[in-house]
Amino acid sequence: MYLTAYGWAGESTEYVRLGRRGPEVSRICLGCMGFGDPSAGQHSWTIGREESREVVRSALDAGVNFFDTAVGYQGGTSEEYLGAALRELADRDDVVVATKFLPRTRDEIESGIGGKEHVLNSLDASLRHLGMDHVDLLICHMWDYGTPLEDIMAGLGEAMESGRVSHIGISNVFAWQLCEANHLADEMGIERFSSVQNHHSLVFREDEREMRPYCLHAGVSLTPYSPLASGRLCRPPGASTRRFEQDSYAHLKYDSAEAQDAEIVRRVAETAEAYSVSMTQVALSWLLTKASSPVVGATRPEQIADAAGAADLRLTDEEVAWLEEPYTPHRLVGVMAQNTADAAGREQVWNSIAGRR
Repeated sequence: MYLTAYGWAGESTEYVRLGRRGPEVSRICLGCMGFGDPSAGQHSWTIGREESREVVRSALDAGVNFFDTAVGYQGGTSEEYLGAALRELADRDDVVVATKFLPRTRDEIESGIGGKEHVLNSLDASLRHLGMDHVDLLICHMWDYGTPLEDIMAGLGEAMESGRVSHIGISNVFAWQLCEANHLADEMGIERFSSVQNHHSLVFREDEREMRPYCLHAGVSLTPYSPLASGRLCRPPGASTRRFEQDSYAHLKYDSAEAQDAEIVRRVAETAEAYSVSMTQVALSWLLTKASSPVVGATRPEQIADAAGAADLRLTDEEVAWLEEPYTPHRLVGVMAQNTADAAGREQVWNSIAGRR
């Protein structure tokens, strides 16, 4: 095994290892936020059980073995649909399943439910939804500013000791927070975090300042979300989809920087035309030079099949530099912006993701 620009690689060129001790995963991870009952959560554009199964089937056919969901996606129905599809289509030992838990709610805090109990309760709910006895990767969905980190780590440690969780990850955090969590893991005798899932794409590269260098130093794999900027990097300006029209959270993240990002999108389109490939493959091929396994959402089988082809596209150093050249610093958006705001603003984001009103 050896350290590369994107993580810890084994003999296979198609798969990389999560962290130093985690499982080998495909270079593309299927993100399942688009699965679930549209009436059960934040998003109105999600797809049903049958459609989700066909997307999972397409992913497996393309060699994808890494699947990411969360207890907060559409009231747990994303987990239910993914679990049902994998039970039908795959052997459990052949796939790597990740799920995420949210911070404690106000009701939990007022009821005296501590961080350790919260982690374990969330895990129990996820395993019920998935119909599984363990998950390969349990991810803190975002930093819990209202709970002592020691309590969260105690819950993660017990989850791993029980065999219900194989490895742990974290999402939507700053580099100092991951560093602090890993330091505490060492003190408590808990396995360090294998991965970090932050916002990263050609039009949002803020993680390259501190997070990516730290992860390369510490042996933590980068599995970024929104690698296609909710579709903005996979189709020409002006083109639209149902999700593009209805995803209010994506509009919150990207609309204010649309003019700033337009030249990058144009260069992705020009590069795709030159290679006779999709814009999706160009944007993901670029990100594969920075990260281990981007989390790519899909609501149609052909989308994940197209994304998986990005691992076969090799951009030159000159092309990578040309795609990067127009980038200018971006302000924080979404969860990371709210994590620096007041407690009320943070709780509003948590409740939105969990589908609570």
